[in-house]
Amino acid sequence: MTIRTTAEHRSLTFLQVATALQTLAIFFQAATAGLLLSSSHTEVLHSVGARVMYGASMLYVLAAILAWRPGGGAPRPILYASGFLVLASVQVVLGIAHIPSLHVPLGVLMFGLSVLALGQVLAARFSERSGTGS
Repeated sequence: MTIRTTAEHRSLTFLQVATALQTLAIFFQAATAGLLLSSSHTEVLHSVGARVMYGASMLYVLAAILAWRPGGGAPRPILYASGFLVLASVQVVLGIAHIPSLHVPLGVLMFGLSVLALGQVLAARFSERSGTGS
């Protein structure tokens, strides 16, 4: 069993918070997208939510980089976060271009992937607390 330093624990917690924030931002986007079907007044909420979601994706990349330690932590979360930022960029472009036939399915995919990433990060936290992690 390895003992984590305070800095490693903080960076892992930052990664967990960033992943949770991203997941919540995408869920908010789904809710406001649904409201767009009944009222055009929610377009401002969806637009603001898009900016928050994109910022949360950038924060997720930063958290993944800070959680990684050369020779220490796995670089895989950086790959996931970077891929997610690419998906978020495509999502923004599709939204601005008003292409819902691609924008909506990509949003569903992004929400699913974000929930999976959150599950992985929380599972790592659980294994850390129970002492079964390496």
